[in-house]
Amino acid sequence: MPVHSTEIEVRFRDIDALGHVNNAVYATYTEQARTAYFRDVLDTDLSQASTVLASTSFDFRRSVELTDETVTVLSGVDEIGRSSISMTYEIRVGGDGDDLAAEAEATIVYLDPETDEPAPVPEPMRETLMSYHDL
Repeated sequence: MPVHSTEIEVRFRDIDALGHVNNAVYATYTEQARTAYFRDVLDTDLSQASTVLASTSFDFRRSVELTDETVTVLSGVDEIGRSSISMTYEIRVGGDGDDLAAEAEATIVYLDPETDEPAPVPEPMRETLMSYHDL
């Protein structure tokens, strides 16, 4: 399945007292990747999209440290519901990005901008997602 790739610098502020990236920062990494995904794949500014993050979960595989310098977040979509989009993420480290640090899942819900109630994913967005990910 085609995925979108976003490279993110590991910053000193990301590091906790144990010397590795704090678990909460992984959510920021996936948010940055989601923002880039919406911009690059959907030609949409995420801050202007009528969506909310409904759920997210992480499975941690290894610590990320400042010396890793960057992480690569691979973003994909594995399901499109009536009003929701299920996204998957792999956070990878290493020069070749082969070292899996974490996996994550997120559910994005599209809202009617006037009522803030769940609304169908717009057809142009659905078509782009289906085409990009061969769904």
